[in-house]
Amino acid sequence: MSIVNTCIGSIAAVCTTLAFIPQVLQSWRTRDLSGISLPMYTIFTSGVVLWLIYGLLIGDWPVIIANAVTALLAGTVLCLKLKSILKI
Repeated sequence: MSIVNTCIGSIAAVCTTLAFIPQVLQSWRTRDLSGISLPMYTIFTSGVVLWLIYGLLIGDWPVIIANAVTALLAGTVLCLKLKSILKI
């Protein structure tokens, strides 16, 4: 893989990962998750975890790091949503 490909992938990974931070902060602060779709976040978080596994299998650090962080962020929102549904 060329350095250009790695740079583009790394920049894309940073952008898509950082995009989740405002949602996590808003959800954490307000605890209002009424606008969050449980099926969407469940499917999305599952997909991100699979991308993380894929990155580990191929040894691609931008894929590994981006999906590890995104899984943590999306998983946080998913857990908050589940807590709000289950009233825990």
